[in-house]
Amino acid sequence: MSTVTSKDGTTIGYSRIGEGPAVVLVDAACCFRGGGPMPAVAEALTGYTAYTYDRRGRGESTDRGPYAVEREVEDLAAVVEAAGGSAFVHGFSSGAVLALHAAAAGVPIRALTLLEPPLSFEEPTGPDPRDEIDALVAAGRRGDAVIRFQVACGVPEEFTAGIRQSPGWPALEAMAHTTAYDLTITATVPDLPSITAPALVLDSMGSDERLRGWADGVAARLPNARRRTLDGDWHGVAPDVLAAALAEHFGRLQPTE
Repeated sequence: MSTVTSKDGTTIGYSRIGEGPAVVLVDAACCFRGGGPMPAVAEALTGYTAYTYDRRGRGESTDRGPYAVEREVEDLAAVVEAAGGSAFVHGFSSGAVLALHAAAAGVPIRALTLLEPPLSFEEPTGPDPRDEIDALVAAGRRGDAVIRFQVACGVPEEFTAGIRQSPGWPALEAMAHTTAYDLTITATVPDLPSITAPALVLDSMGSDERLRGWADGVAARLPNARRRTLDGDWHGVAPDVLAAALAEHFGRLQPTE
């Protein structure tokens, strides 16, 4: 593991694998290098140097308040700098929205791939789940905070049944406070028309209409975007299938001999 220091002094842990142009992989909520899809995607992404990192408050990265989306943009910028000063960036779910925030802020991103970014472009209704999540974490009910987040995101019950007995449950509890970070990221729409980096917006064939609709909405608002649907499960695509799509998109920007 290597580390980089973000602008506010937060230590961000990251790993790299492979040889070739740099690709930074940005995790979704409740994921980190020790538990999530990105390490397998990095392994499958041949021909590139893949960087995975623990977003602040997760895994081997530290944290400091108060939270703001800008701090996570600075974290991603620090990893991009460590990767050579510019990079391709792939983001999944809330990580895809974070990548969009970074691109809109001027982080030197050569191209983007975005798997099911959850931006609805509609005014929110009802109570803000971040308030309840913060209260549950403050009360020491971190597990309940994780479940509240998953309910707020519409995760099907089949994916949450028995989750408290799963081997990864302690790690999910440790990251409970960061779920409010992800909800803050997705509650703020980036300046999509300002993002000129070539973007590939992806969804999974096994996902529901809501997730597909969000991907459609993002693609329609980006000035330089392509749209693809990949074979996969609900809110997930196999690492080899995803890596092939990333390599195809990023390869379009590579010089030919």
